Amino acid sequence: MRCYHAPDGQPRYMAVVEDRSAEEERDLAQMQIGALMDTAGVGLATFQESSGWVRQRIRPPAELPAGAPSKPVSAALQSISRDIVAPESMPEYERLQHALRHAQRAEVRYAIRHPELGRRWLQTRVEPATLASGKRTTSVVTLDVTEQYLAQLRTEQLLHELSTLLEISTAGIAYVRAGVLVRCNRRFEAMLGLRGIRVAGAALHELFARQPEARRVIGDALQALTAGKRYETEFELPADPAHPNRPPKWYALSVRRSGPPGETVEATALLSDITRLKAQQAELADLARDRALMFNLSEVGIAFVRKGRLQQANPALAQLVGRPVDSLAGAPLNTLFGDGDERPPVHEEAALRELGRWVGERQLRRADGRLIWVQLSLRLVRDGDPSGGIIAAIVNVDDRHRAEQVVALQAERTRAILDSVLVGIVIVGPRGIEWMNRSARRMFGGDLGDFLNQPIGTVATPEPDHPFRQTHYIDELVEGEAETFECQVKARDGRQFWVVGNVVATGREATGRQLTYALLDIERRRTAEQRMSQAQASLQRVIEAAPLAITLRDARTLKVLQVNQVAARSVGRTPADLIGLAPEEIFPPEVARQRRADMVEALGSRDVTQREYRVVRRHALDGEAPSIWDARYLPVATVAGQPPNQLLLVATDVSEQRAAQQAKFDAAITQREMLVKEVHHRIKNNLQGVAGLLQQIAQRKPEVAPAIAEVVGQVQAIAQVYGLQIGVTGPLRVKALVESITNSVQRTFGCQMQLSVRGPQPEAWALPEAESIPVALTINELLTNAVKHSAGLARVDCTLEVAEEAVTVTIANLGRLPEGFQLSRFPGGVSGLGLVRALLPRRSATFALEQHGDHVRAVVTLVPPGVTRLMPL
Repeated sequence: MRCYHAPDGQPRYMAVVEDRSAEEERDLAQMQIGALMDTAGVGLATFQESSGWVRQRIRPPAELPAGAPSKPVSAALQSISRDIVAPESMPEYERLQHALRHAQRAEVRYAIRHPELGRRWLQTRVEPATLASGKRTTSVVTLDVTEQYLAQLRTEQLLHELSTLLEISTAGIAYVRAGVLVRCNRRFEAMLGLRGIRVAGAALHELFARQPEARRVIGDALQALTAGKRYETEFELPADPAHPNRPPKWYALSVRRSGPPGETVEATALLSDITRLKAQQAELADLARDRALMFNLSEVGIAFVRKGRLQQANPALAQLVGRPVDSLAGAPLNTLFGDGDERPPVHEEAALRELGRWVGERQLRRADGRLIWVQLSLRLVRDGDPSGGIIAAIVNVDDRHRAEQVVALQAERTRAILDSVLVGIVIVGPRGIEWMNRSARRMFGGDLGDFLNQPIGTVATPEPDHPFRQTHYIDELVEGEAETFECQVKARDGRQFWVVGNVVATGREATGRQLTYALLDIERRRTAEQRMSQAQASLQRVIEAAPLAITLRDARTLKVLQVNQVAARSVGRTPADLIGLAPEEIFPPEVARQRRADMVEALGSRDVTQREYRVVRRHALDGEAPSIWDARYLPVATVAGQPPNQLLLVATDVSEQRAAQQAKFDAAITQREMLVKEVHHRIKNNLQGVAGLLQQIAQRKPEVAPAIAEVVGQVQAIAQVYGLQIGVTGPLRVKALVESITNSVQRTFGCQMQLSVRGPQPEAWALPEAESIPVALTINELLTNAVKHSAGLARVDCTLEVAEEAVTVTIANLGRLPEGFQLSRFPGGVSGLGLVRALLPRRSATFALEQHGDHVRAVVTLVPPGVTRLMPL
């Protein structure tokens, strides 16, 4: 309204009325939208083609609610730039920008790091539209959904954790509504055999239609739930027919209703596998039965004691006491023993409270009044709590106790015997000397009371390593093992003398480990040893001046300990150079091996071992000068009765004596050989004369010509042996003998013979003089038989074959042996095969006669000592 004056002076009033209802509704809508955006944290922005982005008006502080910030949250949310968008949300943010640029509908959720608000989750919706005027506009609504998003994340995490707990739980869990299985974990399905079946939404009676026991349990559970009660039970499911080897399963079922009574029955079922528990219960029942059997059948008296009185006793204890089992119930434990006092000893109670156990020996009084020794073992059922009861075990040790008394009596007798010996005996325990015999007390210069419980080191000399100060003996010395020593002892009266002894570790239950020292006074022996040392020094001077070669060696290593000048000159060295050298370091290898073998043999003998050695030394003028030494080995033991620990060698140069003896021997050998050759020559001539006479007789008497011819052949064979020995001495060579016999038989019978020699060095094999004539006669007989029994004028083959260890002579002729021929049927005789078997030496020769195709073969095999291998000629 407005007032103005008209020309006539009268006031005039002009009123303009405008309908403001639309503006009021618009303001009201803006106020409501602003309140909604401020309350929900929503940012709103509109894009118009004509004016661009239309920002929300910032409300003045007067229009804001009390306590609200002057800058609305929506305005803060509108200022979203790329640099505050979280990297993991950048793809969603790019999709939002693309929708804004192209005016497309979109709804995007992304995370930002706002400098004022921190990390927030936003949800932006882009909604393009066209106004009534035809203008295009785009509305962007941004909502802060941080709380909703975090709540959703927590809900999803909680659901995941709950699902994980349900799945990893060892118990089967299921949710049931109105007899229908709504949900269950996999463990529930596996326990009831529901895998592979659609269980969600299935009725319980349908799922367990094939399991009568499960169906019964479900019916009972539904009845209890309908009545509003909690249902718990245990049931057994039989083994699966598809797996008959698997044992049946035991389950414990607990069902609890979730809702109030009267409404639809909703319940949670918890199924636990108690198969192992049932098995343990069965094992416990078996153990209880076994314990009862052990308790009743044990031969050790066992009782359960509470508050000092017997609660239960086994038959073994009743038998030990001599009373019925029923009469022991309620009786005080300590009244069973000899003192009859009901109160236990103080030391027993203290040990039970401190250690929980006590073991000792007491006298038990039987019903007949007789006292016997028993071992009593007490142990608390609960450690530190005697009121929980005590297990008492009683063992009869009366026989052992009596045996200990006998042993103690025997020990006293033994000590009386030890008092009479001349060796000092000292027994040392953990606390010191416990006992000494009379000889030890005399050695130490005092009585037993002077040394009781004192260390044995009180009589030791000041050396720190003195054997009496070796405290490790009592802990480390093996029981029964002795440690030998030699030391000086200083007695209480001032005497100082040497003793030799040993220490042995022994043990006793009452006193623990002990050491027993056995000591022998060797002061006189030490004086004798000193005198012996002086004598040895004098002997050493004599050895150095003696004209003999003397060497003393260590028995174990054979190294030189002492050597004089003569022995050193025999090998071209000085005595100082030979000390500590073994034979291999003094002599050439072959000589050293021989010397070592002789020394080892001498050490194994108790007598003197004699050897001769040929030593060759080189001289500047005379060249090599051989000498012969007569050596004698003698084992020496420094301690009487012990194995030798040294070897003494005494050698004498006997070159001149041996040279004279060799000259005499050579002259005698030469004379003998001349006589032997002459004798062999005359024997051969005489045998040939005998053969000639026999041939003349055969010519005069044709009826005996065959037999005489055989004898002539044998005589010729013997003559051939003596003929071969005319030009040589010693053993007869096999090859020469076979060749000579073969030629002789060939000349006698005028037949064809072939001699073959095989093998390496046939000339090296020889026959001893005692074996030469039997072997020659054997070969002569076999060759004669082969000539006689050859078919027609067939050739006779003779083969001499030598090997490493034998010589074989094989004679083969064309012919055939009789059917069923066996050489063993021909006994020894003077002709034929019997003569061959009689002549051959049995210890070193074998003979075989066999058919070989069209030929008959006679094989003679000679082995040592009937034949020897010598150096070839």
